[in-house]
Amino acid sequence: MAEPFSVAVTVRGYETDVLGHLNQSVYLQYAEHARWSLLHAAGIGQNELIGSGVGPVALETTIRYRRELRAGDEIEVTCGFLWGEGKTFRMEQTIRKTDGTVSAEVTAVGGLLNLEERRLVADPRAVFKSLAADPGAFGL
Repeated sequence: MAEPFSVAVTVRGYETDVLGHLNQSVYLQYAEHARWSLLHAAGIGQNELIGSGVGPVALETTIRYRRELRAGDEIEVTCGFLWGEGKTFRMEQTIRKTDGTVSAEVTAVGGLLNLEERRLVADPRAVFKSLAADPGAFGL
C-alpha cells in the first residue's frame, strides 16, 4: 500500500494556548489544510469544484489527542480517503512529529454537496475521479 498523502507544517507560536500547547482548534485547521493540499495535488482547486456544481462538506470529525505539540515543532499531516458505496466517504489523518511521535489522529466523514439541489451527490468517488488530473491521490 502506498504512503498516504502528507504535508509539512511548523507549529507557530500564535497557535498555542496559555500552557504553550497547540490550541485544540488548530488541529482541525491542520487537518483541513492537508485535505485541500491533497485536492490541489490531485489537480482540483476550489474554482473547479464550484464550477462543476459541487462543494465538499464535513459531516463528522473526531480527534484523538495523543501527545502535545509546541511552537517550533516540525510535523507532517497525512490524509487518506476511504471509499464506501454510499454518498459519504471517510478521511483518516495523522498528525505526527518528524521523529514519528503521533500527536493526534483525525477521522472525518465527508460528502460532496450538489450546490444547486443542496443535497449530497450519490457517488462522490466518481465526481472526484472525473475532476482529478491524478485520481491516485484519492486512492482511485
